[in-house]
Amino acid sequence: MRTALLIHSGGFSGRQWRKLGEALAPTHEVLAPDLLGYGANPWPAPRPFHFRQDVEYLAGLLRGRRADVVGHSYGGFLALQLALAHPELVERIAVFDPVAFNVLTAEERAAGFTAIRPVYEPDAAGVDEAWLAAFVDWWNGPGAWGQLAPVTQAAFRAVSWKLSQEVQSLMADRTSDYATIAAPTTILGAGKSPLAERQTVARLAEMIPGARLEMFADLPHMGPITAADRVNPTIAAALLSSRG
Repeated sequence: MRTALLIHSGGFSGRQWRKLGEALAPTHEVLAPDLLGYGANPWPAPRPFHFRQDVEYLAGLLRGRRADVVGHSYGGFLALQLALAHPELVERIAVFDPVAFNVLTAEERAAGFTAIRPVYEPDAAGVDEAWLAAFVDWWNGPGAWGQLAPVTQAAFRAVSWKLSQEVQSLMADRTSDYATIAAPTTILGAGKSPLAERQTVARLAEMIPGARLEMFADLPHMGPITAADRVNPTIAAALLSSRG
């Protein structure tokens, strides 16, 4: 039986992929871990963090097994980084809106992220509410933070330091060797994501040899959660494809 490693997006947990895991269970042993800083893996503020620590954590979970790797947003970025750092572990890749913003030009980066403050400044409770609100609103539209249910806002606050560290480390990354990824790759994109993310998805599809790009024109960045019934079958089909 093949192995599937499902990597959740920043701010969520491995539960994000519960339905996809159920769909893949007949063909795969499914691993849907909580990343460092989530669930059973707390990351205390203000301890610094770099995304490469998550990459090595995921590599360790595989214990030398090759896997079909799925990721959304930050999880998609980690999937690509795992393929670069440990190509021997990655059989196939399917990512939705990976946040590999390092493929953008300096001008595109400058224009794309003016609404997100680069520095997280926690209060006495360890939370920077303004940073969280700007982050959620950038991805989902003005006022999105205020429209979240109180339980969802509380969940974001609980992981806000780790989330901010993820963002800072990936924004500072300058990886340029995505063209060396040899695993068959499917890149899924959301047509209603911010321009910078749509540019990133298109650029990655051009850079990774043989990559297949599929856009969901009417979905937002959180499509794998809000429209799992549409996104999951596409991911499953990509993993079961005979390509490569």
